[in-house]
Amino acid sequence: QVQLVESGGGLVQSGGSLRLSCAASGSGFAISAMAWYRQAPGKERELVATITSGSKINYADSVKGRFTISRDNAKNTVYLQMNSLKPEDTAVYYCNAEALYYSGTYGKYWGQGTQVTVSS
Repeated sequence: QVQLVESGGGLVQSGGSLRLSCAASGSGFAISAMAWYRQAPGKERELVATITSGSKINYADSVKGRFTISRDNAKNTVYLQMNSLKPEDTAVYYCNAEALYYSGTYGKYWGQGTQVTVSS
């Protein structure tokens, strides 16, 4: 079983920065793609950014040029550097990871979420 632990959320003023981290723990698997999603109040969860094990990256249009996703494969950790934050970035941010087990099975896991609030 994969466990994802997120950290780094908080309250920041518009134009500020935050860095989110998400570490995957467990055994018997290799992490393939990792991603960040977010869900604002009253809205559906949306994809923010993804990164494959080979570091192929994609961003939502709304965060391009402001957010940077990266990962440390040795630590099974994914990061989201968020710059030039806007009030509309306020949401609960969720980490997501795809795990390929050595047994040949596959799983997709979510973190518990971390609140990011951007004040105007």
